[in-house]
Amino acid sequence: MRLPEATLRALRAAIVDLDGTLVDTVGDFEVALGAMAADLGLAAVPRAFIQKTVGKGSEHLITRALAEVGAPASLYDRAWARYQHHYLQVNGRHSEVFPGVREGLAGLAGRGLRLVCLTNKPGAFARPLLEAKGLAPFFEHVFGGDAFARKKPDPLPLLEACRVLGAEPQRVLMVGDSSNDAAAARAAGCPVVLMSHGYNHGEPVRDVDADAVFDRLDELLPLLGPVAGR
Repeated sequence: MRLPEATLRALRAAIVDLDGTLVDTVGDFEVALGAMAADLGLAAVPRAFIQKTVGKGSEHLITRALAEVGAPASLYDRAWARYQHHYLQVNGRHSEVFPGVREGLAGLAGRGLRLVCLTNKPGAFARPLLEAKGLAPFFEHVFGGDAFARKKPDPLPLLEACRVLGAEPQRVLMVGDSSNDAAAARAAGCPVVLMSHGYNHGEPVRDVDADAVFDRLDELLPLLGPVAGR
């Protein structure tokens, strides 16, 4: 654990990833991709492939899925349209909030941290998912992968989120689940912690350059001290 007490005391906000950090969404991806494949007469990609491929945005996921089953890249536009159609229908139906997430978000907010959700998932998918799972009220802002010119692991989305918050990056904690989140945080100058239950492209998350790894989001709370006003 590499989070000095001074860093923790200085925190003013947290930027929180979505897929693999707050919600286990592999089931939604599996159903939507399977329906997309059926529409196009293609084989469905296996769940294990999805688990190691998600995290870089839906465009990347579809491109990789087409390549995995030997489909031509020229099918991308049709695949994207069918994927969008099906994902919007199943969004949140086959996903579950990870244990400790609600308690963790409530605890972060109770300690005076402002919260932003920043995901590579398109905003049109991210916001309804947070609403469906009852997590939306915790966040001041929700930024999808289409909110800025570049996605994580580029630092731009984190820097823009910090700008919106009016907080210096070193005072904003990144909470994610993968090397994408950690790389973006390091480049932006934000401290970063990762969740062990996420999707780190099939690689061990504890090998990633992060300040700490937790099994549950609420495990972070004791490090931050008591709830404000207590």
